[in-house]
Amino acid sequence: MREIEKNLDGKGLQIGVVLSRFNSDIGDGLLSACNAELLKLGVASADITVVTVPGALETPLVLQHMAMSDKFDALVALGAIIRGETYHFEVVANESARGISEVQFNSGIPVANAVLTTEDDDQAIARMQVKGAEAAQVAVEMANLIRAL
Repeated sequence: MREIEKNLDGKGLQIGVVLSRFNSDIGDGLLSACNAELLKLGVASADITVVTVPGALETPLVLQHMAMSDKFDALVALGAIIRGETYHFEVVANESARGISEVQFNSGIPVANAVLTTEDDDQAIARMQVKGAEAAQVAVEMANLIRAL
C-alpha cells in the first residue's frame, strides 16, 4: 500500500493570492497571516504573487486567469463577507464560494478558500489570523499532494 504523507514544505512552490479589498481591515489581517505562514513553510517571498480585486464576486474570475496561466502550483482566496441587512450577503457568499470551487475543479490547481462569511465584524476579526494561516497551509499541502499524485 502506498500512502502519501502530508507535506508542508513550500520550497520551490509558486503561490498566487487573490485578496478582496471589500472589508479591507479583515482582508489585510488575512493576508498578513497567510503571507507569514507561507514564508514559515519555506515559500520564497519572490514566489508569492498577490493581486487585489474589488470584492468577493470578482475573486473567482481572477483566480481562473491565474490558474490558466500555468504559473502557479496553488492559489489562495482571501476576503470577508459580513452579513448586512439585505439578502445580498447570501448571494455574494454563495456565488463566490461556488466560483472558487469551480476554478479548482476546472483547472486542477488547488485553491484554498479563506473568504470569511461572518455575522459581524467581531467574528471576522476573531478568525482572520487563524484562517489566513490555515489557507497558506492548505495551499502548500495541496500543491505537494497534487505533485505527488
